Amino acid sequence: MLIQIHGAKCIGIQAFPVVVEVEITNGIGIHLVGLADAAVKESLLRTVTALQACGFHIPGRKIIINLAPADMQKKGGGYDLPIAVGIIAASGQRRLQALGDYLIMGELGLDGGVRPVSGALPMAELAVHSGLRGCILPEASALEAADTASIDVYAVRTLSQVLDLLDGDAGALRSLPVKQSAAYIGLSRTDAPRPAAVDFADIIGQSAAKRGLEIAAAGQHNAMLIGAPGSGKSSLAKALPGILPPMTTEEALLTSKIYSVAGLGNSQAGLRRIRPFRAPHISASKAAMLGGGSGENILPGEVSLAHGGVLFVDEFCEAPKSVLESLRAPLEERRVCVSRLKSKVEYPASFMLVGASNPCPCGYYGEGDRCCCSPGVRAAYLGKLSGPIMDRIDIQLWLHPVKTSVLVSGAKEEPSAVVAERVLRAREIQQERFRGCEIFSNAEMGARELERFCPLGRESRDLLEQIIDRLGLSARAYTRIIKIARTIADLSGEPHILPAHLSEAASYRFLDRRQLLEM
Repeated sequence: MLIQIHGAKCIGIQAFPVVVEVEITNGIGIHLVGLADAAVKESLLRTVTALQACGFHIPGRKIIINLAPADMQKKGGGYDLPIAVGIIAASGQRRLQALGDYLIMGELGLDGGVRPVSGALPMAELAVHSGLRGCILPEASALEAADTASIDVYAVRTLSQVLDLLDGDAGALRSLPVKQSAAYIGLSRTDAPRPAAVDFADIIGQSAAKRGLEIAAAGQHNAMLIGAPGSGKSSLAKALPGILPPMTTEEALLTSKIYSVAGLGNSQAGLRRIRPFRAPHISASKAAMLGGGSGENILPGEVSLAHGGVLFVDEFCEAPKSVLESLRAPLEERRVCVSRLKSKVEYPASFMLVGASNPCPCGYYGEGDRCCCSPGVRAAYLGKLSGPIMDRIDIQLWLHPVKTSVLVSGAKEEPSAVVAERVLRAREIQQERFRGCEIFSNAEMGARELERFCPLGRESRDLLEQIIDRLGLSARAYTRIIKIARTIADLSGEPHILPAHLSEAASYRFLDRRQLLEM
């Protein structure tokens, strides 16, 4: 008797159907075909042991297991559960009338327990598009895919629970979809931003830098913080998550799918609503930053894990230059394409890059006569801030150490919660502006969106022309100044871009027009 079970395999953030076919015929042995890797082949021993632990017997005949399509490599232990269910159904030990209505994935323990699998959210979407009744997934994976519409997602802990669910209507009544379960309803799922490691109120002074980061957060612009040690660069970056707004449903879905296929699904139920903040060490390789792997099993890197949020690179100039230069394409295209000989996988990568760096190896260049570095050493150090990279940095901030009198004054600073309210209002304006488009923030605008949403009056055009000619900025810098000015206008509640907005936007691009070695 031929049994077919619906499964899936993730390539990038998209799931593709895999049909697990089980046939029991005359002969002996268990044969697994369908381009399975070592982990899948090992599943046979796990599956046999789990079946015996649950009181089932292995038929003394030939068992043929095919993972179709045969030209797609299958990887991981997620096929344990459909294989076990297929053997039980094909041998007639349980009827399992609803077997064809569900997508089933999960790794089996030797005691019959079910363990999580990666990619649950794309798999649930595949089940929707395939017209299936629902998904049966391990508990942690099912909670991750709980917000998938149109289908029921069932959370299971053991193989026995799966069989009860598939054994007709009476069994289905004993299990509830995740959305109706106490585990889902009882979870506290707030859309409020998580408390940041540092609050803006804890940072004394640096009002100009705070203003720059507020603009960056409001429009999802890239920012660079340069200054002497102890000037507050890292603290400001760590305070940034506290002013970021929660993600929209569309943003949350895309980000959640990236984390799902990476095996970093949401620890709470449903989609990830809090914007990610990734801070890889400067020793991270290009593969770690952009994503990598072999064949079709390419995992997302830091630029994709930061999608919709912040990628913070501390000690920017200490990182390998090849890694820094590899960020050019993701910063411009807001996606990353990882190519291998037999496959190519594309991941979204729309993130805010926030870099922090000292201006020289000793760290005190620009602070009077404290710098002890030679011009050649400074040139080599700042050479990692290449023109193409800095051209993509919208907001460039130079931080000076806060004066002692300001530190001891005890002055109260504006808390992150107040700044977050202004940022949220600006993002809501952008959300309404880009309704129906495939972008969510001012920084993501292309040429068409600039022409449509950022018209300039005569006075503003004349001022911008003077700025570009005087500073010798590139065409990319020209468009980015307009985007920043649009964000500044949103923060002030202005429907149109005014000359004052353009002037402030241009003031944040000092690295494009100044020779740092001559300051």
